[in-house]
Amino acid sequence: MMLGKIHSLETMGLVDGPGIRVVVFLQGCALRCQFCHNPDTWATEGGEEMSPQELLQKIVRYRPYFTRSSGGVTFSGGEPLLQPEFVLETLKLCREARIHTCLDTAGCGRGMYDEILQYTDLVLYDVKQITEESYRQMTGRDWTETGKFLQAVRRAGTPVWVRHVVVPGLTDGEAHMAALQSFVHAHVPNVQKVELLPYHLLGVHKYEVMGLKYPLTGVPAMDIGKVEQWQKKYFAVGETRR
Repeated sequence: MMLGKIHSLETMGLVDGPGIRVVVFLQGCALRCQFCHNPDTWATEGGEEMSPQELLQKIVRYRPYFTRSSGGVTFSGGEPLLQPEFVLETLKLCREARIHTCLDTAGCGRGMYDEILQYTDLVLYDVKQITEESYRQMTGRDWTETGKFLQAVRRAGTPVWVRHVVVPGLTDGEAHMAALQSFVHAHVPNVQKVELLPYHLLGVHKYEVMGLKYPLTGVPAMDIGKVEQWQKKYFAVGETRR
């Protein structure tokens, strides 16, 4: 029996795709983003083992909260694409059940992108950084894999919402926003909107509990007002997530 490793479920999510959503956080991530607030999802081991059928049973319980035009399930993490076989099978079951599907991803998985995107209604794509050097510094990896994913998205024609965390001194400022706008237009296909997410400190305690050094010690939370200004100026469609 195929089993996936589930870190946790959020049953009334309002910020990870359209409408009210079940958010499935899968275990495991290959990136080590400096601003990550979920280090507890990094390890590929751990989590609750569940079959695609068992996960679908949990998802359909919340179908009454979905509407004809919004609501559904979002696969997040960690990085859901590190469990491609499990995600693909679950997506197929959701398609049969007529449940809208979102894939919240940095595009750094283990392949099978073309097959997975056949059953994905919306991609929430995380732009970590906009140059190869800054991407490597931010995530610890090069962007070869995420480039392969974007090529697959282009082939599939799947709609995309871009999301970008705004970190003081790293991904903020007028120059960066103008460069981000150009990067999205040039490299990310099928974009419907861009959401700027203010950097916050809510995950710092997790590093302390896990005995890990926090990469951005001393960096303050991002000023939400500034992010809202940049959202309106450069990416008028979309709301600033608090």
